[in-house]
Amino acid sequence: MAQGLASSLIRPKTLTVWEIMIPVIFILNYAKLKQSREILIQNQMFTKKMALDAALDMQKKDASKGTVMAQIQSKTKELVSSVPGGIYSDDIRRQQLKEIDLLVDHYTRLLNAVGKDYASLVTHAYQTAADYSSFLEALKSTENEVMGAARRTLGDQTDMATAAKIESITANMRTAEAKKIFSSDSQPQDAE
Repeated sequence: MAQGLASSLIRPKTLTVWEIMIPVIFILNYAKLKQSREILIQNQMFTKKMALDAALDMQKKDASKGTVMAQIQSKTKELVSSVPGGIYSDDIRRQQLKEIDLLVDHYTRLLNAVGKDYASLVTHAYQTAADYSSFLEALKSTENEVMGAARRTLGDQTDMATAAKIESITANMRTAEAKKIFSSDSQPQDAE
């Protein structure tokens, strides 16, 4: 999903005559495009990866949610002071912790479900489209709070148009995914 978002948001520029005539320019521009997309993907996946790792630790190492959340709080607190330029604030961190908390529950729910693929895990974990949509709304709300904290932290440096595009593209992708998962044609597949 993060890759789809990056591809939708960061589009390649139209080829110029110079790029056709001098392939090195094309290669450099392609590398910049790829790097921009990778940075966006890493930023989008930051909280998701922390939450998934925490849910895996809870399952594999029999760690409690309190323990994994304390580790995440400690790690993110260190990041606040280590990220230069004041672009990562305690306000952003607090909102991200709420998002991570929600995602830990979601990933734990999926890890405890039966299924062969993501769609079957979701259908077994949430049972109905309404329940899954409720989770997606809660996730959207927490992500919006993170974005709000980022806007407060960055002030005039905030790219409001890009933020709005991210929210819109993400909502559209999630809606399409939920419809596909809970369509009448797709039946849950039990794990063998």
